[in-house]
Amino acid sequence: MTEQVLETCKAGINAWQQTFNSQDAAGCAEQYAEGTTMVARPFGTFVGREQIQAFWQNIMDQGFADVDYTDVEWTPEGDDGYMLTASWTMNKAYGVVHKEHWKLQNDGRARLEFDEFEVQGER
Repeated sequence: MTEQVLETCKAGINAWQQTFNSQDAAGCAEQYAEGTTMVARPFGTFVGREQIQAFWQNIMDQGFADVDYTDVEWTPEGDDGYMLTASWTMNKAYGVVHKEHWKLQNDGRARLEFDEFEVQGER
């Protein structure tokens, strides 16, 4: 079961990355569970899909694109989820993912239940 959960969580991050790179803020927000808290340093804290979608739309409107992940590590979080940590780069910035909690949902997909990342510099 754990390997299946991990693969479902990996599918979740892949879906998020594809929607971001397609400049689809609504698609990004869909990868978050309802009521999720997203801590985006240094920008602030955003709660729920509506606020999260608005954040990603603003980032896209500023020309940020082409996110890629490196140094990805997955740690089991209960029987139905994983915690992801990673480094990331975009065309105009780079940083780290401190904590992304991906958890299986009732529809069988994994979605983010908590997201904390940091922008560490510009490119």
